[in-house]
Amino acid sequence: MILEVKDLAKSYTKKGNFAIEDINIHVDEKEIVGLVGHNGAGKSTTIKCVCGMHPYEKGTIIICDHDLQKESILAKSCFGYVPDEFSLYEKMTGLEFIDFMADIYKVSLEDRKSRIDEFQKLFQLGPSINKTIRTYSHGMKQKISIMASLIHNPKLFILDEPMVGLDPYTSNQVKDYFKLHASRGNGVVFSSHNLNDVQKLCSRCYVIDQGKMIEEININEFNKTGKDLEEYFLTITKREARV
Repeated sequence: MILEVKDLAKSYTKKGNFAIEDINIHVDEKEIVGLVGHNGAGKSTTIKCVCGMHPYEKGTIIICDHDLQKESILAKSCFGYVPDEFSLYEKMTGLEFIDFMADIYKVSLEDRKSRIDEFQKLFQLGPSINKTIRTYSHGMKQKISIMASLIHNPKLFILDEPMVGLDPYTSNQVKDYFKLHASRGNGVVFSSHNLNDVQKLCSRCYVIDQGKMIEEININEFNKTGKDLEEYFLTITKREARV
């Protein structure tokens, strides 16, 4: 198992009111898993806890057999993370930023060149990889974020709302890489409001509502029913989707 989250709970207040509680998820090899929920349901909080960005009051997070609280550096070395808002050094060129991330993870020059060549073939940044990031479009920034987060070939790929603002072509490129990365024995977990993407890409998804996980859905079995995931989601959360 690549990721195992048990009984996770996180509070932002001293009163002990939990933003998320009793969150249990797992990601296996060759698996793409989705986290779905309305705005404010707790998807991003869950992801930030898994990434070690937020401390948590209860539960355990195991990444590639490493407890995030006890072996944080080893656990964090096993995943790549793309946040919902870009965190880039925009005065760097795209290539400089990728090299910077490769240095942090101690990726050899041979390995980083091979991976950058592969990423270039897939994402087709072309000569723009040598331009400063501040000149990039939203889609180009998303591509360079993904390339940099994967330069160390992590077992687990974590993304928060990865498709927001992407044109259809770029969105397809990103989804194609999800499939490729998972097919190599890795795991992918991402949050999304696009239930159509989740239904097409994922083997399983978790529905989070008001800070609690209310259902785990086996997508392969669900698809056999002929139901629409978005309609089912709105039914079990018992309210219309929020803007």
